[in-house]
Amino acid sequence: MYAAPYVALAHGSVGLGERPEKFNGNDFKRWQQKILFYLTTLNLTRFLQEDAPDLGDNPDQQTVAAVDAWKHSDFLCKNYILNGLDNALYNVCSPMLNAKALWESLEKKYKTEDAGSKKFVVGKFLDFKMVDSKTVMNRVQEFQLILHDIHAEGMVGSPNEDVLVHNLVC
Repeated sequence: MYAAPYVALAHGSVGLGERPEKFNGNDFKRWQQKILFYLTTLNLTRFLQEDAPDLGDNPDQQTVAAVDAWKHSDFLCKNYILNGLDNALYNVCSPMLNAKALWESLEKKYKTEDAGSKKFVVGKFLDFKMVDSKTVMNRVQEFQLILHDIHAEGMVGSPNEDVLVHNLVC
């Protein structure tokens, strides 16, 4: 028997200004963090990990009501995610059966692309060279941008690299 209640918060509790911008395929990690926060304010994040509860062989009214409530909240969660997507992505993703399948599909596609961008940033770092054709300040600024990209990707470098760059600039 499945008796756990599945009730989402009133959906008017989050203002329209707090909705994340539409995801268009760029900067998935940032969009994902924003949509997770948004879904958290709506008490819907568990539907990103849970499968639908099973009715069993002889469900009673309480079990049927709990499963119906779960399905309703999952529907809301899925559609909040879909409404956070650009129209082209919405059309591709809307056939997904539930919030969990949609979330996993987006993660699989876009986290793989994020891994590729990390490799690109690391490659820029490893290939960085001082050249006579550019000023030292110009090269330091380019190096700072590479370090910023590394930090933005969540990769941690030497604690002294920021001090080194600061000392080169100042």
